[in-house]
Amino acid sequence: QVHLGESGGGSAQAGGSLTLSCGTSGYNNRACMGWFRQAPGKQREGLASIDSDRSATYADSVQGRFTISQDKDKKTLYLQMTSLKPEDTATYYCVADGARSGAYVIEYGLGPLATWGTGTQVTVSS
Repeated sequence: QVHLGESGGGSAQAGGSLTLSCGTSGYNNRACMGWFRQAPGKQREGLASIDSDRSATYADSVQGRFTISQDKDKKTLYLQMTSLKPEDTATYYCVADGARSGAYVIEYGLGPLATWGTGTQVTVSS
C-alpha cells in the first residue's frame, strides 16, 4: 500500500515561488503520481501528473508556472511553483493512481483506488 506525506507548504507573495515535496513509501512503480489542490468552496483540481516513464502532464491553469518531478529513486515527488497568484491559494495533495495514466487523471480525475496524502496548505497574498 502506498503512503504519501506532503511538506513545503506555507505563505508566499504573489509572483513568488514555493516547492512542495511528497515522501512516498510502498510505491508502485506502475503508478502515476501527481498533485491536486482544493480551495474552499471549489472542486478538487488536478494540476500535474507524472507517469512511470517520467512523462508529465499539466493542467492549463498551471502550465508554464509549475513543474512536477521525482528524485531518481522515485521516493520523493516535487512540485515547483513559480509566478504564484492569489488564486493558487488552496490545500495541495500528493496523489498516486496505479490504474490510470497521468494524462487521464488530469483530464478526468482519480480513480476510486487512488491514494491521497493528507495535504499541505499554500497561501498566496497579493
